[in-house]
Amino acid sequence: QVQLVESGGGLVQAGGSLRLSCAASGRTFSSYFMGWFRQAPGKEREFVAAISGSGGNTYYKDSVKGRFTISRDNAKNTVYLQMNSLKPEDTAVYYCAQGRRPGGGYDSWGQGTQVTVSS
Repeated sequence: QVQLVESGGGLVQAGGSLRLSCAASGRTFSSYFMGWFRQAPGKEREFVAAISGSGGNTYYKDSVKGRFTISRDNAKNTVYLQMNSLKPEDTAVYYCAQGRRPGGGYDSWGQGTQVTVSS
């Protein structure tokens, strides 16, 4: 059974930084893409970033390019999202997910972690 557990969310002022972590268990971590998604109140869940199994390929939502960095440590079965220069519009619940391709097909999801950016 796949389990994804996010951590690292919190309250930060605009311009600040947070690093989210997602620990995975249940299947061969390095065989899967990992993605970060977010959902703001009243909005649909949206893609934020993804990384290939080896870590060699990364993908980002345009609005976070240059501010967010996704990375993974396959020895620790953990994926990270370093978020810098945070803006109030980044406020959302952030979810990690595991799947077979970066653009979709994510079949396992974490419970989410709240990120709140104050202005």
